[in-house]
Amino acid sequence: MVLPVTGIDRFHLAPARVAALKTALLSESSVGALADTFKLLGDSTRVRILDALSRSELCVRDIARLLGLSESAVSHQLRLLRGLRLVRPRRDGRMIFYTLDDQHIVRLFEQGLEHVEESHRRAAGGSSPHRSSARRVTSGRRG
Repeated sequence: MVLPVTGIDRFHLAPARVAALKTALLSESSVGALADTFKLLGDSTRVRILDALSRSELCVRDIARLLGLSESAVSHQLRLLRGLRLVRPRRDGRMIFYTLDDQHIVRLFEQGLEHVEESHRRAAGGSSPHRSSARRVTSGRRG
């Protein structure tokens, strides 16, 4: 059933404003890349890996032991994260260490965490939504 549209239900923009908004919208390639990034972040194992890497540069074995995963599972997830440049490797002899790729990823992770913690506080009737107890995330890089 189609409901009748009243004047209150409509939102009209001037044609020039619509045209300006259209040119400001994300390109299809940017939309696709951003959606892919958020899809990748939609997996709890990958979020746990990013959390660990936000605290320290780690090798596959250390990540696996820290998170209780197999090295194979960690390697698979790191391959996906590397594909979208969320993490980067650093070779030291035969060892490969991983860290978050750059400050953009640090900020994305930090803001997502702040959002989640703020939502939990509001749902629990907590304090002001403008003060976050979220920890500062680091790039995981060594000195």
